[in-house]
Amino acid sequence: MKAKKHYLLAIYLLLYSLHLGAQTASLQGYLYDSQAQPIPFAGIGLIEQQKGTASLESGYFYLDGLAPGHFELQIQAIGFQSQSINIELKANDTLKLDSLLLKEDILGLEEVVVSGQLKESFLKNSAVKIQVYRAEYLEQTTAPTNLMQALKLINGVQEVVACGVCFTNSISINGLPGPYTAVLIDGSPAYGNLASVYGLNGIPKNMIDRIEVIKGPNSTLYGSEAMAGVINVITKDPSKQAAVSLDLMGTTHAEAFSNLALSQKLGRLNASLGLQHAYLNRFDDANQDGFGDNIAMDRLSVFGKFTFDRPNNKKASLFAKYYYEDRRNGVEQYTKDRAYQEIRGNDSIYGESIYTQRFELMGSYELPTQAPIRLDYSFSQHHQDSYYGSDGYLAQQRIAYLNALYMPNFGPKHNLTAGLTARYQFYDDNTLVTSKADEQFIPGLWAQHEWKPQGEKWTFLSGLRLDYYEAHGLIPSPRISIKYEPRPYWKIRLNTGTGFRLVNLFAEDHAFVTGNRQLILAEKLAPEQALSSTLNIQRIFNWGQGQGSIDLDAFYTHFINAIIPNYEQANSIIYENLDGYAQSRGLALNLNYGLPAGLQINLGATYQYVFEYRKNEQGLKEKRELEYSPKFSGVLTINYHYKPWNLRAAYTANFTGQMQLPEVYDLDQNGQPLPQARSTRSQAFSIHNLQLTKQFPKRQLDIYLGAQNLFNYRQKSSPLSGLNDPNAAVGFSDYFDTAYAYSPLHGREFYLGIRWNFR
Repeated sequence: MKAKKHYLLAIYLLLYSLHLGAQTASLQGYLYDSQAQPIPFAGIGLIEQQKGTASLESGYFYLDGLAPGHFELQIQAIGFQSQSINIELKANDTLKLDSLLLKEDILGLEEVVVSGQLKESFLKNSAVKIQVYRAEYLEQTTAPTNLMQALKLINGVQEVVACGVCFTNSISINGLPGPYTAVLIDGSPAYGNLASVYGLNGIPKNMIDRIEVIKGPNSTLYGSEAMAGVINVITKDPSKQAAVSLDLMGTTHAEAFSNLALSQKLGRLNASLGLQHAYLNRFDDANQDGFGDNIAMDRLSVFGKFTFDRPNNKKASLFAKYYYEDRRNGVEQYTKDRAYQEIRGNDSIYGESIYTQRFELMGSYELPTQAPIRLDYSFSQHHQDSYYGSDGYLAQQRIAYLNALYMPNFGPKHNLTAGLTARYQFYDDNTLVTSKADEQFIPGLWAQHEWKPQGEKWTFLSGLRLDYYEAHGLIPSPRISIKYEPRPYWKIRLNTGTGFRLVNLFAEDHAFVTGNRQLILAEKLAPEQALSSTLNIQRIFNWGQGQGSIDLDAFYTHFINAIIPNYEQANSIIYENLDGYAQSRGLALNLNYGLPAGLQINLGATYQYVFEYRKNEQGLKEKRELEYSPKFSGVLTINYHYKPWNLRAAYTANFTGQMQLPEVYDLDQNGQPLPQARSTRSQAFSIHNLQLTKQFPKRQLDIYLGAQNLFNYRQKSSPLSGLNDPNAAVGFSDYFDTAYAYSPLHGREFYLGIRWNFR
């Protein structure tokens, strides 16, 4: 009988526990900003129960199947400060949180970034200093027409113009040439040496969600091109885009830019298709050197991005883009009525005509396995058909890349990411020095470990990459990063690592084909090697109603075997490994402050000294500044949103100090170089821009107008020399040179545009 009672008691307790287990709770609510506008796509979750959801476009969210009790509700949304709320959930009841207000994240500390570790993490937690620029901020500030224009807002990042006729350009970080910067799309490298000269202008703005910038060594994650830093372009998620997005803009220089994007959800497929077109076809010659002050161009980009809804939230994405550009400039007779199409390669009418065709395919796929494995892949095909005067340059480049990542979860203190990479590169051109195609297969492996021994106070990030090159064997690229938070609102970050780079000279430096400098390859070029370090000290502060930050950066890079073009001979360009060393070092200061009322100010200044230490003509070693690396540069952005009128005003300015220039000689009346070269120091200059944007939120319409180069600054001296040779047609002199370009020739222009989104 006693045993029976125990048996009945056990059944009763079991049934009671099941009854308690069946008692669940739920919660619902709405998220709004300070203007009572709903906040869509916010993340709402209970970490203790591992339950979460996202808010709808109306701001509404709902969570059910929750256990009753006291919990902490976490709310995070891009552009807003994260919020934690202590809540009590009662069994069989719904907690209603009708109107939750989120404060604007003025400094962008709640941004989710991927560049530091190749997986999503919060910007404020990253051991590596990352700067983030969202597409909305760029549009409301300068309305850039391509990636190059957008990057001019970043302190310490400069555009370097390689040619005073075709105006090809590259990105310089901390004074280092463009090929030292890795440019990525969604974390995958697709931009090799040839694209660093011609392909970056073809990234359309309507595909950009945000730009993540890391200054300093990152070769462990991204390979040899990341010696100076990384620019990672994150494309827009199709599932979060308007059904139709249209942006049209025209300028007083007869330029026209159009952008169209269409997004649609088809079952489990989220698709976005886009088109960008640019047209510039007016000849201006304000400096009266006989050549156009700006390129004429037709550019077309067609792209598509696709994401797939998969079980267990496994990610899969595919991105494809085709880019075509017809770029030309020269004397007016060459470009007028598109005469260049018939006379490309002419030996008496000088012009430069560059046809670029480029195809890109890239994406990411998480394997349907329990082990957290992801495949990142990219492929690019680049075809170049160019004429520089009578000299033709035909080039092909193909790059295929595969990165298999393993990302196990070892708890909050340890974060491991490891991978195997395979990179295939093919390059061929018709120059005499390229006797056969350059074809390489570069396998590699890498691992990176993040350790947080004391929560967020200390973070240690260490990594090592090993790449195998057939000609050079196994090349290691280690890195160490440390983040220390001595007290709230203080962050100190140290990032150091090594880099190794094989130089594809003829793909990345066209100074030997544009103009008539003779190419001298003094020796077989050995790989460049570098040791780099960056130190960042950040102080976040609250002043009045606003929030701000002050950043101080110190950077240092030491090169051996550096390959730096030598322009000292009047009509030659010499390439050889540096018999000595080169260094880039400097300091950067950045102030960012914003008020909830709508005012935001960003002020940055960089002082850098970039030099080489090598033998001079007398055989003595001396320091010599590198060309096109200004000692001082600065940026200023003032952005104000007058909310009652839905009106935004933005003022931006770029300041560029003096820089070293190559030796360029003008000719006398007999066509011989003058005994004295032009000044090898440029003049300091600044470019100022202004933009107004009127927003119509109900119609999802923006109308914007602005002025670029407000004070009409132009480089005083022509970037060209050797134009007055009586023994040769204009542009065909043995002394014709295009290397004296250090600032814009494009004068003041006004623009008007319209943006419309239909959801």
